[in-house]
Amino acid sequence: MARLHFPRGGKHTKDATADAPTGESTGETTGETTGETTGERSGEDYGPDAATERAAPDSPTELPGRSWSALLRRVFAEFKDDELTDRAAALTYYGILALFPALLVLVSLLGIAGDSATQEVLDNVKKLAPGSARDVLTNAVEQLQAKAGLGSVLAVVGLVGAVWSASGYVAAFIRSANAVYDVPEGRPVWKVLPLRVALTVVLLVLAVVSALIVVFTGSLARQAGTALGVGDTALTVWSIAKWPVLVLLVTFMIAILYWAAPNARVKGFKWISPGSLVALLIWLLASAGFAFYVANFGSYNKTYGTLAGVIIFLVWLWVTNLAILLGLEFDAELARQRVIDGGHPPEEEPYVEPRDTRAWNEADRRRAASDE
Repeated sequence: MARLHFPRGGKHTKDATADAPTGESTGETTGETTGETTGERSGEDYGPDAATERAAPDSPTELPGRSWSALLRRVFAEFKDDELTDRAAALTYYGILALFPALLVLVSLLGIAGDSATQEVLDNVKKLAPGSARDVLTNAVEQLQAKAGLGSVLAVVGLVGAVWSASGYVAAFIRSANAVYDVPEGRPVWKVLPLRVALTVVLLVLAVVSALIVVFTGSLARQAGTALGVGDTALTVWSIAKWPVLVLLVTFMIAILYWAAPNARVKGFKWISPGSLVALLIWLLASAGFAFYVANFGSYNKTYGTLAGVIIFLVWLWVTNLAILLGLEFDAELARQRVIDGGHPPEEEPYVEPRDTRAWNEADRRRAASDE
């Protein structure tokens, strides 16, 4: 739940009256110290202390069994407290606004590889997307593909605008990540804006790479194999291995979001975080279950008629965002459990060091001062 509590009497608490003389000078010293503590603190002044960090396990595999059970209980509790279902709905809204600009960038970049590359992506989307959701995606891509022949200047302007529009989803995810980690946004706007754009560009590039992995099959793979002198056996192996590679790449994309989005110094960047694996597993199971339900038991077509495809797509996108947020919650609670095992009080927050506190408002700073 997005609440902020700071350690009372911890490593950075200053007792202004300890060394100050009595009387008026005590009040003056206290006032100066309070101003310094509440107004000029950096992120290093909050979170677990150095002794806790040294005592905390370095790897999730070092957590004892009782810690894992406590972690899982807390994940389920925070799922409700952090209102992840509502946050997933908000991300779905921003995802819809960002979808078509992102598809424009994807189609434009795939166009470099030729129309056949885009068609291969569409063919695989038809196999993977649930129910009528595939029609929404394929129609959007086909319409964007038909309009791809713009002048170079307009195309560049369009791509820049598309990247900015798509970054709205990343901005919404940053806000959700801060809520999950129970840390207010403390980074100045001149740091957050470049971050959201850079994250968007990186994710779009990785999405293009993922699409190319999908399309690098069939005749295209045979042509490349002939040029490289690779036999049919290697091509057969690649046709099987590309799917695990794709899974790892998608997991890596989620891990980047988990690491860069929150205003929290997560201990080291992990190419594949435990939470990203959890998110991918939940998403695969939920998508398969939802597709089975739509195909066999759902009455979307009868209820919504021609809008059924849109409704199914929205629900699927919500399930996707919910899975991503659950994985993020898992990583956050793993970070909390790690410092708890190192001696950090379970209910004290923040349990991670904020990246920055310069943008904290007076309410955040007053809460920090009141707990000291």
